Amino acid sequence: MNLRELSKRLNLSQTTVSRALNGYPEVNEATRKRVAEAAQLYNYRPNVRAQTLATGRSMSIGHIIPFSKQSEMVNIVFADFIAGAGEVYSTHGYNMTLTVVRDEDELSAYRGVAEKGAVDGIIVHSPARNDPRIAFLADLDIPFLVHGRASEVTLPYSWMDVNNTRAIETGTQYLLDLGHRRIGLINGQERMDFAQRRRDGYLSALQSAGLAADETIMRSGEMNEPHGYQSTLELLASADPPTAFVTSSIVPALGIRRALEEHGLKMGRDVSVLCYDDEISYLPNGTETPIFTAMRSSVRDAGRRCAEMLMEQIMAPTPLIKTELWDAELVIGMSTGPVG
Repeated sequence: MNLRELSKRLNLSQTTVSRALNGYPEVNEATRKRVAEAAQLYNYRPNVRAQTLATGRSMSIGHIIPFSKQSEMVNIVFADFIAGAGEVYSTHGYNMTLTVVRDEDELSAYRGVAEKGAVDGIIVHSPARNDPRIAFLADLDIPFLVHGRASEVTLPYSWMDVNNTRAIETGTQYLLDLGHRRIGLINGQERMDFAQRRRDGYLSALQSAGLAADETIMRSGEMNEPHGYQSTLELLASADPPTAFVTSSIVPALGIRRALEEHGLKMGRDVSVLCYDDEISYLPNGTETPIFTAMRSSVRDAGRRCAEMLMEQIMAPTPLIKTELWDAELVIGMSTGPVG
């Protein structure tokens, strides 16, 4: 189906349909939604070359990944985020450009795509607390949005994030309410802003309960199953092992469960486990009853929303700074119980 045929079915002008698909602000939300739903129903795909010539845009969004973070590309959390963002790009007639570069070439790669007009906007992944990419991109004068935040960056920039501190504080408090006082933390890499915020939430809950933090039962590292497994083995071997664990993802939580089972311990009865759950499409947290008690927030929804916010920036006639903070939801599963 071409633009003329789609416009005829909707009884709208081709200009209105084109502007609705490309996110122009003068098209009202009801019309935009109607056009998007029809485009999906009739499998309409705009002619990208024609759009590029007509708008002067590349019709592409950039995602640049350095070699040291290549694991992100095979991480199911990253994949779900990209899937969500891709749905929005497609609706707007946009492609996605995913580029892997050497670490030392990352900033020059951003400069290259911006100066060549190869992309119309950029999404920044996995920000560190003082992330140099943000100021660099701001100087390049290209629309960009950060998935997450950089705590020590003071200049204004657009971001979308989950309240990681409050999420893990809430989760840790739930374990404290169950009577646990020896709670281990198996976190992500704490050079990343989100992981540091999750650690802050854990520490805040302990402090509110009048408990001293114990560094010997805290671990940080790559958020994968082996990290959860190995960290749990180490902590179980200690003289005073935790009765509960908080972990930064459902993926290391699987490693925690494996280590507990090897020790003949039943999760939820002998040791409690609470995780952060990105509601990953290919790794659901159970069906009707969650396997893990978790702080839940969909990363695919976050991908969609980040893409929408970036599109709004690209279409805006003047520079637009927008921020959005989500809360995670506590879901009770079978992995937690009162302290024994």
